[in-house]
Amino acid sequence: MPTDVHQHIWPPDFIELLRSRTTPPHLDGWTLHAGSEPPYEVDPADHDIAARTRLAATDGLGLALVSLSSPLGIEYLPPAEAAPLLEAFHDGALALPAPFGVWASPCLSAPDPEAVERELRRGCAGLQLPATALLDAAGWTRCAPFLDVLTRLGKPLFIHPGAVRPTADAPPWWPALVPYVHQMHASWFAFRAFGRARHPRLRVCFAALAGLAPLHGERLAIRGGGRGQVDFDAFYETSSYGTRAVDAVVRAVGIDVVVGGSDRPYAPPVIPDLGAAAAVHALRTTNPARLLYGHA
Repeated sequence: MPTDVHQHIWPPDFIELLRSRTTPPHLDGWTLHAGSEPPYEVDPADHDIAARTRLAATDGLGLALVSLSSPLGIEYLPPAEAAPLLEAFHDGALALPAPFGVWASPCLSAPDPEAVERELRRGCAGLQLPATALLDAAGWTRCAPFLDVLTRLGKPLFIHPGAVRPTADAPPWWPALVPYVHQMHASWFAFRAFGRARHPRLRVCFAALAGLAPLHGERLAIRGGGRGQVDFDAFYETSSYGTRAVDAVVRAVGIDVVVGGSDRPYAPPVIPDLGAAAAVHALRTTNPARLLYGHA
């Protein structure tokens, strides 16, 4: 089925909990205060479930996976603060109508692999982790218990940009273009250097084409990292990129590991012009199925 592996919807109870908070992340009406980024005016229609369901139908989707907005930093809140928000998100997202599914999210301030396993067994498609948790060997080691659960259950990992440090006088696009991309870039190289050997059977998907990290393969080889073979269980999601970037990544890693994602409501879906209907079918249907369910 045509699949978008990267969308965001805030369920009603999750919104109300954000409004009940007085420290970031919190909502004042529809103004989001995340702490790490300037206040953001949320469009209520972006989280209107009926409207988003109609939009998914218009996009021709059979499945749209929603996830927690990791830049909010909820995963790193103290457990007493994170737990009700995570519960409200999971409960609300699992109750969304078709075609929506959901990525689970963990509390990282007090890691509980058993809690993650419960959400996966309730129906979550896999686990999302912020890239900030996976930037180095220590991060991959800390998260290993979660990844062991995923491997045992045959579920994938989705790596998404996390919270950023405030940058004075930066333009509104700065977080998405600088720290988000750096996080994805670093998490991909950390996965290659430290994660894959520890988790040889883990299926993993990097948001935003892994910050275009695979395009540095030639530099990696020159600097002694080796070219290596294409990892057919490491996938690259296309949100916020168009034909040129997607085509470049396809040339680096092949068409079989690139999957379609939009990051709705923060970016519209883009179907890249790769010159063949089969390529688009691979991005939207065949490859997402392999990511989610493994090899046929």
